[in-house]
Amino acid sequence: MNKSELIEKIAEENPHLSKRQVEFIVNGVFNSIKSALESDEKVEIRGFGSFKVRKKNRKEARNPKTGEKVIVEAKSVPYFKPSREIKLALLK
Repeated sequence: MNKSELIEKIAEENPHLSKRQVEFIVNGVFNSIKSALESDEKVEIRGFGSFKVRKKNRKEARNPKTGEKVIVEAKSVPYFKPSREIKLALLK
């Protein structure tokens, strides 16, 4: 499911809201999550999961094609941990 499909589904389930209103709400939620992660905050949505930023240290790696050593700089990467409910739902 992509963002436009999500908006479509929410609009169908809430006929009192226009697609435009649903799009505004969905974009607001995503932007709030994005800005929280940019501020290095954890975002937890009960029953769904949590988003946080993980720090990766600088490391030495190898180019798989040439075998040459390469330095991979430190970086921050987004991480999602699903809730217990989501994990159990996927086991069915």
